[in-house]
Amino acid sequence: MIDFILKEWLLLVSGLGFILSSVYTRHFPVYSIPELQVLFIMFTLFIAVNGLQRSGLISKLSHRIEKGRAIPFNLVVTTFFLSMLVTNDVALIVIVPLTLALNINRKDILVIFEALAANAGAALTPFGNPQNLFIYWFYNLQPAVFIKTIAPFSLVFLSLLVNWSFIIKIRSTINPLKIRRVNEHSAYAYVILLAIVLLSILHVLPVIAGLSVILYALLFDRKALLVDFALLGSFFFFFGLADNMKILLASKIRDSSHVFLLSALTSQVISNVPTTLLFAKFTTNWEALLWGVNVGGFGSLFGSLANLIAYKIYVTHDNTDNAAMFTAKFLIIGYAAFFLAIALYFLLHAL
Repeated sequence: MIDFILKEWLLLVSGLGFILSSVYTRHFPVYSIPELQVLFIMFTLFIAVNGLQRSGLISKLSHRIEKGRAIPFNLVVTTFFLSMLVTNDVALIVIVPLTLALNINRKDILVIFEALAANAGAALTPFGNPQNLFIYWFYNLQPAVFIKTIAPFSLVFLSLLVNWSFIIKIRSTINPLKIRRVNEHSAYAYVILLAIVLLSILHVLPVIAGLSVILYALLFDRKALLVDFALLGSFFFFFGLADNMKILLASKIRDSSHVFLLSALTSQVISNVPTTLLFAKFTTNWEALLWGVNVGGFGSLFGSLANLIAYKIYVTHDNTDNAAMFTAKFLIIGYAAFFLAIALYFLLHAL
């Protein structure tokens, strides 16, 4: 029971918050179609990545990365640019398991840097994360104007993360991990299925195309269906909690001129996506809101869904331990980046 509480505290806390906020507001959360689609897409993504792990492909790729140079640099930069194209959540679902399969030390710091890189990279494009997409459409923005506004945030943190990645000293662990033989048929199938899910995220294919992933796993690889249901449950509760928190906070910010700071701080509690939906009702200052919710992705585990994904994948992985120490490191490094980003915003707007 103690081990369950330590590993699944996120599920327990989000569930408790869901219940208490529903009772206090006398409101049962309303789940939108996009939120339910997010849960479905995450489920199919987890299956596809789990299948790739079971096929031995991720282990083989990790072994090749170990033989290369500048491992932290390669992982951080790949995460940054991948998140620009397929969202920060998807980038971490793919990269973090790959990192944890490596036969190296300092994987905890690497995962934290990857979470920072995913949030910073995703901020640069209108489709890098859900809050950017909403701001882009809600305020009817042009791509060049959007990117120019947020580029200093993304590029400064790319530069910082690249420099920090060279500081990390990586060495192989004493006991090398056994490299699994790749099941080529399964690997090819799951690569195709992963591509289908990514195309559905990019709206090239309908979301329902993800059913092909579930169908394949049911027919040929049922163990791939054993994904982290506790994480999916946490997101279900978290979406509901955020809906209740919007009710509680809406009356507090109807006349606020401090959009950037308030949206960054609110994101620490209810995540940056619902914060965006909340503040957009009360402000025309989209530049401050764009900066606020993307800066708010740093800091707490709840700042962005990407943080929760990276954290949960790490603490529940078979090759990791000491979740308390990892949590402390995640928060310390995350809040260092959070306050640095706030300082950057005020510095740029003071010039």
